[in-house]
Amino acid sequence: MKIAFIGQKGIPARNGGVERCVESLATNLVKLNQEVFVYNRNNYLPEKITEYKGVKIINLPSWHSKNLEAISHTFLACLHVLRHKVDIIHFQSIGPASLIWLIKLFKPRSVVVFTFHCQDYYHQKWGLFARLYLRFGEMIGCKFADEIITISKELTEYVKNRYQRDSIYIPNGADLVDKLEAQEIKRWGLEAKNYIVYIGRLVRHKGIHNLIIAYEKLKTAKKLVIVGEGAFTDDYVNELHTLAIGNKNIIFTGNQEGKTLAELYSNAYLFVQPSENEGLSIALLEAMAHKTPCLVSDIRANIEAIDNCGYTFKVDNADDLKIQLENLLANPADLALKADLAYERVKKFYSWPTIAKEVLEVYRKSEK
Repeated sequence: MKIAFIGQKGIPARNGGVERCVESLATNLVKLNQEVFVYNRNNYLPEKITEYKGVKIINLPSWHSKNLEAISHTFLACLHVLRHKVDIIHFQSIGPASLIWLIKLFKPRSVVVFTFHCQDYYHQKWGLFARLYLRFGEMIGCKFADEIITISKELTEYVKNRYQRDSIYIPNGADLVDKLEAQEIKRWGLEAKNYIVYIGRLVRHKGIHNLIIAYEKLKTAKKLVIVGEGAFTDDYVNELHTLAIGNKNIIFTGNQEGKTLAELYSNAYLFVQPSENEGLSIALLEAMAHKTPCLVSDIRANIEAIDNCGYTFKVDNADDLKIQLENLLANPADLALKADLAYERVKKFYSWPTIAKEVLEVYRKSEK
């Protein structure tokens, strides 16, 4: 079966949950003897590649701007895939899904699968027009895709109630890993269990400002490490750095990958996910897969992922976050137990090889 992925920035993933999802799914589908094509944006990687772990990479340009980069690349990917024979065209996210109509108009027999990752129009970085367009994309995806995959039970219910369509719940996943010793991360003065970590994009709906505000009120020798970079959100990144001025224990590492990222997960005392809105956070699942204790905002997507295997605080509430951090810093006794439970939860419900088999079954069902 020939499968084309459209809508992601590219693989191998440098950042972004959708990119991590596509990389893991695509490489696992190759292991299941499928022929997989992924469309990469020309500017995503330092150097263009044409293959990655058996996945064929198709590099195309995009218009480098906040509002047009994703849709311009998706448009060119659609034009390209219309000229080639593939069995499944798999769109990622509601923005790119807005162009599913193009496939259905010019290649009506094509099988289109749409993964609904998140209601992106709730993210503060988008202006009014962009939010309206993202809602339009959601509608197109939910109306015209042959099959809809939702990554959380909350989104599954939403699609049923809003569009009267049954979607297929298949969550994101994470790879189970062994903890790494602190080596690369020593360049920031980090050692095992001497820091709290946030990992993800530096965008306002992730709630990182609340984490910094809460941390500033703590009396602790443990450092706060912010891992990630902005996404056309320079003003917010500057705001975060301003909040941290004068505190040498708040460290911004920028985007990290590979062994360094794994070390940052492995050696943290606590992983904090303060998001105000999520689909299903891959960073959270990866922290759980590293046996790192997790403290998350009490939005439904986070609670669905972590269940009783971690700790929660009230969303968008820096005071409650500070209280929960104090409690966990003062009472580390059951952190390891919760981390072990989280690891087992990933093993049972969020394993990429199992998820890839479920997605492949969706493809096969769609072809019938």
